[in-house]
Amino acid sequence: MIDADTRTRLLHQYPVLGETSRDTLDVLMASATYMQVPAGSMMFDENQPCMGFALLLSGTARVVKAAPNGRELHLYDVTPGEACILTSSCLLGKSTYQARCTVLTPAELVVLPPASFRLLFTASESFREHVFSRYSERISDLLQLVSAVAFQKLDQRLAHWLVQRPSPVRVTHQALADDLGSLREIVSRVLKNFADQGWVALGREQIEVLDAPALTRLSAA
Repeated sequence: MIDADTRTRLLHQYPVLGETSRDTLDVLMASATYMQVPAGSMMFDENQPCMGFALLLSGTARVVKAAPNGRELHLYDVTPGEACILTSSCLLGKSTYQARCTVLTPAELVVLPPASFRLLFTASESFREHVFSRYSERISDLLQLVSAVAFQKLDQRLAHWLVQRPSPVRVTHQALADDLGSLREIVSRVLKNFADQGWVALGREQIEVLDAPALTRLSAA
């Protein structure tokens, strides 16, 4: 069971919960568990069963697909007010996870056990629409990711990544490689080429964009 303050915060982040009946909401809150998770912790790993549906109050979690050689492909992030579609899929399909989730920044969350998630999904049309809406958005994002990985060169994807963020970008080459599903050495080589052409300036864990139009042209090529 969660306390009154946590319940208020939860309804603020997930107002869709307030649209269910009072009796159903009371049942959900009585079964819910409050957790604090430090940065770097693993929320779930591949082939693990889903133990509950997490509702994020603060912090950020990242879902990635890992390869046997250690490389990771960033699929999506989960922030407060959002639902993890992989968790929804596992609970509805009674299957195991097919990706890994780690906490990027210290997180607070409320976890509904599987039975409570299914009760909410069955009882609340608004919650079902919320889950399906997240599915639609994530699938669209993942299709764009698949298209980029399959049809775009790394330099194009890297150029697009840079122009989408305010400069300077504070990021390590390894984190950037993880985001793009590549190797750090290859990303560093491409960045050096960008720097040689005067498009970016490289610093310690920092990339400053000097010629955004050039990067935009490359990303659209």
